[in-house]
Amino acid sequence: MIVFDRRILTHFDFLQPLLVVPIIVFSHILVSEASQMLANKQLVYFGVGFVAFCIFFIFPIRKLEWLIPSFYWLCIGLLIAVEIFGASRLGAQRWLEIPFVHFTIQPSEFMKPALLLMLAYLIKKRPPPEEGYGIKEFLRLSIYILLPFILIMKEPDLGTALVLLLVGYAVLFVIGVDKKIWITIFIAIGVCAPLIYENLHDYQKKRITDFLSEEPSYHVKQSIIAIGSGGLVGKPKDEATQTHFKFLPIATSDFIFAYNIERFGFFGALGVLGIYALLIFHLLSLNYILKKDFFTQVITTGLAILIFIYVGVNVSMTIGYAPVVGVPLPFFSYGGTSFITFMVLFGILQNLLTFRFDFTGKFLQIQK
Repeated sequence: MIVFDRRILTHFDFLQPLLVVPIIVFSHILVSEASQMLANKQLVYFGVGFVAFCIFFIFPIRKLEWLIPSFYWLCIGLLIAVEIFGASRLGAQRWLEIPFVHFTIQPSEFMKPALLLMLAYLIKKRPPPEEGYGIKEFLRLSIYILLPFILIMKEPDLGTALVLLLVGYAVLFVIGVDKKIWITIFIAIGVCAPLIYENLHDYQKKRITDFLSEEPSYHVKQSIIAIGSGGLVGKPKDEATQTHFKFLPIATSDFIFAYNIERFGFFGALGVLGIYALLIFHLLSLNYILKKDFFTQVITTGLAILIFIYVGVNVSMTIGYAPVVGVPLPFFSYGGTSFITFMVLFGILQNLLTFRFDFTGKFLQIQK
């Protein structure tokens, strides 16, 4: 007979689902109003995401952490495969097509958990000294951050590449690196900025030009109109004309935050952002109880920074304060890849938190 070990309830972080589930429910309400077909597909994504969460929650990560380098290099291999024979869409080569089933995967999404796990593995093996990592160790860790950044940027997918770059170095900043190294990096970025701009693709330069111009792009204009029309408390479903008359582009995905304000106004926006703020703060606060558990600290910090970047970029994009890029709101924007990726990351984090005092990773006992 299989018996549930009640000790799991002691260390399971129940606050995480309490903050995430309302975002998911709110998202489904908005998507259902915009398109019932998409809402039905979203339910499938919810199911797959939940299964992915459960798999990584029960997977004995600490016991099998020696597999992490293999997983990282497998993801690097997939990114190289994209470069050689990847499938192209709208001028971007970001996908691999699985033979015979006509199903595509986007290896850059796999790289998010792979990078965080690899950094956690490396930092656990060589924890930082009191004064932080020196230049030698910093450069060694940078190789694992810059390699996927370069490969993803060449697809081209500058948005995802920059997210990985920022998350990777934000983790190192929190874990501890000599401050002289950071000062040198910031100076170098400032000096090299013109050269970096000149090597961008034309469509990337256009996004920056549109952002800097006095007149916002069509997408941003419609987003601002939807936001302004929402007022304090929003508009009834039938009066949300920007979305239902298709003026607001990609209303269920990239611009769902603008749709949310059109429907529920300033208070609706405040509610969503408030939940995200609580979630990010809660994740970062976990570092205070993790002490010298650098492995879990890396995952916790990386996930918090990842959510912060996604929310910050997406919201700034919808109000004209950032270039329009395909960065979704975690758990809120419609889409399967992003949702499943975040469910995997939360499954990994819950596993590390729940079993941090029991490295066997088992919570089921078999009694005869």
